[in-house]
Amino acid sequence: MNSSVSALQLSLVPSIESAQNLTQPIQRRTRPLPTPAVLRQRLPLNALQAEQIQAQRQAIRNILDGHDSRLLVVVGPCSIHDADAALDYARRLAELAPQVQDQMLLVMRAYIEKPRTTVGWKGLVYDPQLDGSGDMAAGLELSRRLMLQMIELGLPLASELLQPLAAGYVDDLLGWAAIGARTSESQVHRELVSGLDMAVGFKNGTDGSMGIAIDAMRSAAHPHQHFGMDDLGRPALVETAGNPDTHLVLRGGNQGPNFDAASVAAAKVALSKAGIQPSIMVDCSHANSGKDPLRQPAVLQNVIDQRLAGDSNLRAVMLESHLFDGSQPLSGELQYGVSITDGCLGWAGTEQLLRDAAERLRQ
Repeated sequence: MNSSVSALQLSLVPSIESAQNLTQPIQRRTRPLPTPAVLRQRLPLNALQAEQIQAQRQAIRNILDGHDSRLLVVVGPCSIHDADAALDYARRLAELAPQVQDQMLLVMRAYIEKPRTTVGWKGLVYDPQLDGSGDMAAGLELSRRLMLQMIELGLPLASELLQPLAAGYVDDLLGWAAIGARTSESQVHRELVSGLDMAVGFKNGTDGSMGIAIDAMRSAAHPHQHFGMDDLGRPALVETAGNPDTHLVLRGGNQGPNFDAASVAAAKVALSKAGIQPSIMVDCSHANSGKDPLRQPAVLQNVIDQRLAGDSNLRAVMLESHLFDGSQPLSGELQYGVSITDGCLGWAGTEQLLRDAAERLRQ
């Protein structure tokens, strides 16, 4: 390269110092984070845990593919804000799991990101101190450490993948993942799912329509080449093989719930027309419960009724549950074990609900 040209090109690139001295108001600041490779090295999976996760992923696939007649149940806090309370919940779930495992596979919700319609607390990864300080480095480490503790209890883990750049920090720990109603339409999220080695549920749109989720499933099943980040935090061309293990999550919509038999039948028809084998999860929360956590049991009971009536395509449910009923605002002294985001069903009600559902399925 001509040295004068090289010098000219370099002169056109502002230094960090000169950029900081610009007089314009600063619209964006950056703080470095550990790369996924560094965090995985600092908090690694051991060989036995990795084998456990692979076995759990296959068990989940077997249910969603119809090879295992049990019900997949993804259950736990709407979002984790207190590591101690979340681990308390996980221990209780791990104790219950073998007692209902003949009819259900229980998967712990380990949701560390919270999608927001406007503004609000974004989740453990973003603000672990709950004070707006935004210590994401601490949030990433706390989240991965907590997930590893849950894995030690033998639980499969589930989470919603909201920020694609954050996925690489924890996706090796998950048995199942969700793409939310607001991001199912995102090409970036479809590309992300196409490279994941686990089953993933796409939620129907917030308006209740299923077309977006079905398009997402078809897209994610195909190979992609897309922009991304490698484990060392560098911009990279990512090539994916496609993910055949996606399914539909019915969460209701602006017009009301969609867990009833007629809505489920319509979903099966839409999936079949798209050439997709129907495999459906019902989210018992959100619009399906009218955002009332105490109505979730009625939704689950309806799903059990449909399964007992012969609908084998209803293969999974999701419940938002914490140690105690309801929710609380993020202000003042927080009550232990109560959600600070969506309202949840308390543990006592959740445990009895799952025991009763398992007994009904046995009969």
